[in-house]
Amino acid sequence: MSDNTNRSGGSKLSRRGFLAGAAASTALGLSASTAIAQQHGDLCSQAGVDCGTVATGADGMVVSVSPEASEVGARVLRDGGNAIDAAIAVQFALNVAQPHTSGIGGGGFMLYYDADADEVEVVNSRERAPAGATPNMFLEGGEPIPFDERHTHGNAVGVPGTASGLRRAAACYGSRPIEELIDPAIDLAANGVPVSGYLADRIVEDEWKLNDAAREVFVPDGEPLEEGDPLVQPDLARTLELVRDRGIREVYEGEIAEAIADTVQDAGGSMTVEDLSRYEATLDEPVQGSYRGYDVYSMSPPSSGGLTVIQILNLLEPFELGENYDARDGTKYHLLAEAMRLAYADRGEYMGDPEFVEVPSEGLLDPAYVAQRRELISPDELNPDPQPGNPWAYQSGEAPSASRPTERAVGQTTHFTVADAEGNLVSYTTTIEQSFGSGIMVPGYGIMLNNELTDFDAEPGGANQVQPNKRPLSSMSPTIMAEGGEPFLTVGSPGGPTIITSVVQAILHHVEYGLDLIDAIDEPSIYAPESPEITRWEEGIPEEAREEAAELGNEWVESVPIGNVNMLRANDVYEGAADQVREGLSVGIEETAD
Repeated sequence: MSDNTNRSGGSKLSRRGFLAGAAASTALGLSASTAIAQQHGDLCSQAGVDCGTVATGADGMVVSVSPEASEVGARVLRDGGNAIDAAIAVQFALNVAQPHTSGIGGGGFMLYYDADADEVEVVNSRERAPAGATPNMFLEGGEPIPFDERHTHGNAVGVPGTASGLRRAAACYGSRPIEELIDPAIDLAANGVPVSGYLADRIVEDEWKLNDAAREVFVPDGEPLEEGDPLVQPDLARTLELVRDRGIREVYEGEIAEAIADTVQDAGGSMTVEDLSRYEATLDEPVQGSYRGYDVYSMSPPSSGGLTVIQILNLLEPFELGENYDARDGTKYHLLAEAMRLAYADRGEYMGDPEFVEVPSEGLLDPAYVAQRRELISPDELNPDPQPGNPWAYQSGEAPSASRPTERAVGQTTHFTVADAEGNLVSYTTTIEQSFGSGIMVPGYGIMLNNELTDFDAEPGGANQVQPNKRPLSSMSPTIMAEGGEPFLTVGSPGGPTIITSVVQAILHHVEYGLDLIDAIDEPSIYAPESPEITRWEEGIPEEAREEAAELGNEWVESVPIGNVNMLRANDVYEGAADQVREGLSVGIEETAD
């Protein structure tokens, strides 16, 4: 990662906290910023709690990008809640503390290991296109509308799924009433959270696209909130109270649903209350593969994440990177890039919503097919034109039409992990797509709306074309790895299409090279979906390695941080590690309530 990241190892973090209630600050006569600055969250100073960039805990762990959200989840665990209870509380808290990345205006994929059932399942809350969506709605004059224009239009907003997914998870796996899991987020929204440095940067960067309602929150009186300023969201607090008091379906059938539909239509979209009322999150099966004798569970379509992660790992496995190449060897980066290019070619050609197109999942991971594709990778030269293969030869079915990839920006998103004393694990990636999503906030309700439908191909005709009620292709890759049937590792990241490569390289750095979790996260990564460019790469890759890879034909383009990985390892105790690019926090629990 870049040198300006703030690493703190496993030390305790001293942070601004928040007051327990709005009335308290009023009674004390304190401004919101003074109140936040004066009261630190006390959980991390308590016995039996370990907080830091890296933390350990025998009885539970929460790792997220937000210190406030991590503490909220850890409190649920400490009070006897299970991993699903804590994950629900974390997601609601992230809606408040990280409104630019996720919330009930978006969707996501929750990968859950149920220790009692010894099964991995998926709670799928991916957004859907409304009934009024059309295959050519992102075209003008036969050409794709520029991304900055199409992702801020009402047509970009998918029917949000996060709230439905949390409701489904609570009903199937939770142990606490969902109402009490919303309360901490209400407190955060009403009383304020300190703006992180990353959020402050995003406000400045994305101010141009925020609608009037969002500007009132993030750019009050025309001045963008700065790092350390209190982010107070009374409209969002009221919305969360409605959800708590009336139930999750309020988002889909009640007052909130009407406000969402009206806002989308005012922005030019077609979404109706009927579209919202039809939405239901689903329980799905993960995609499963193997690497180095470990079982790998990840997200199945409509995410391309799991299939592409496992395919890249399988393409690389016989090269034995850890045995033959240093972690920062130029040939290692070349081989990584070549595997990425082949897997992304298949991704763009064949993957979409399985309710609408048949995805050759078995064929893509068939060992014979992967071996055939691997023959196109050489440590000595570049494949100048990697094309999709033919996985249908290894799986029966009718191939869909080719996709037509179009310009997309790298998204924001967030990922977090939870583990409890019973061995249950949650690996959850959640998003509103771009930073601040579409830039459209629902006036009076504080909900930032996603721009997820821009994940469809703008040009119709392929597996990932826009269709009514269809889910757009995703790159989210929440992953759980198991050894001998026992889960031992979770990993995930934000970053749009770079999510896949971030997850792959975190796994390689830990499993192949034996790096500790935080070192595996910090080890510089690359992103190379098309030949010959290595589109993105991180500082720390030696110049001689770049020169070596360039001699093989690779072109190094842009040096920027990639993703924001967090990881959890389960041995005798849990160990969590949080990437500090976005100031994350790991909280380990040593004891829970009886």
